[in-house]
Amino acid sequence: MAPKTATVEQTGASARGTRRPNPIDTHVGSRVRMRRMLLGMSQEKLGDHLGLTFQQVQKYEKGVNRIGASRLYDMARVLGVPVQFFYEDAPGKESASAEVAGFSETPDESYVIEFLSSRDGLELNKAFVKITDPRLRRTIIDLVRSLSGEVE
Repeated sequence: MAPKTATVEQTGASARGTRRPNPIDTHVGSRVRMRRMLLGMSQEKLGDHLGLTFQQVQKYEKGVNRIGASRLYDMARVLGVPVQFFYEDAPGKESASAEVAGFSETPDESYVIEFLSSRDGLELNKAFVKITDPRLRRTIIDLVRSLSGEVE
């Protein structure tokens, strides 16, 4: 029996030889970007810590280039997180609540991660957590809800 080869669909390659980023690679890259931005670190600075160019960091963050195990370990060390951080909420990963009877459908919360990974989301979050007055925080939440058209 001849060995089985991967199809174009399985590898993500097209007829021209290009490949789309794997969803896990894209997710891991977005988590690298989110953590780097939370720390206020530039792509260039992260690259310097890892002996990479900022362009290589950019490719990792977009999921274009896959991050190897040793490189991911080094990134985790530089960014001050455990390696598991990069896989949290990864696509296809079953949540703990999905294993419990009656909780098989969990709401899709990827929009929260997406928002917090954006520059606006990070800036808004950083500024909001610095507000110490709980009444002012509640007022801001109410304002944003009213501006978005959301009704309680």
